[in-house]
Amino acid sequence: MTDNPPQEGLSGRKIIYDKDGKPCRSCNTLLDFQYVTGKISKGIKNLSSNGTLGNTAAVTGASLDLIPGSRTYQKIDPPDVEKLGRASWTLLHSAAANYPAKPTDQQKGEMKQFLNIFSHIYPCNWCAKDFEKYIRENAPQVESREELGKWMCEAHNKVNVKLRKPKFDCNFWEKRWKDGWDE
Repeated sequence: MTDNPPQEGLSGRKIIYDKDGKPCRSCNTLLDFQYVTGKISKGIKNLSSNGTLGNTAAVTGASLDLIPGSRTYQKIDPPDVEKLGRASWTLLHSAAANYPAKPTDQQKGEMKQFLNIFSHIYPCNWCAKDFEKYIRENAPQVESREELGKWMCEAHNKVNVKLRKPKFDCNFWEKRWKDGWDE
């Protein structure tokens, strides 16, 4: 951790910093991150008087159908394959982006183990078997953050091709998943 004094973000939570002293993108809300880095867009509305985000339903116009006995948890259906896929790729790319630039042997082994286990427990059996096969045929590149980030991007593109989606230019993986885009 760094010596940066805690700051409060727009969500009312304390800002968490990464080991380089920058606000951690993976540990803070996007709104908090933008607030601290000065990248708040002018379109943010519906902030309450204490600076926290207002009711999401009020922003979207959706009515809340809450779980009985809850004041905050909505009745939401289990994720379908698309929602699960987006969330999973977000997790995998974020893990790669936060992987050490020069990992230890232990960190390399843990990442390989994580990806192997992930390919076995993924809820979509077909997807799991496909990812397991990809790992078997294309060993995860865990020697550095750069290698792992590009490997993950290439793995994702392989799936994109199968789903007839456009491929992502892997030269931009770091901007997309770690550093952000220059404004």
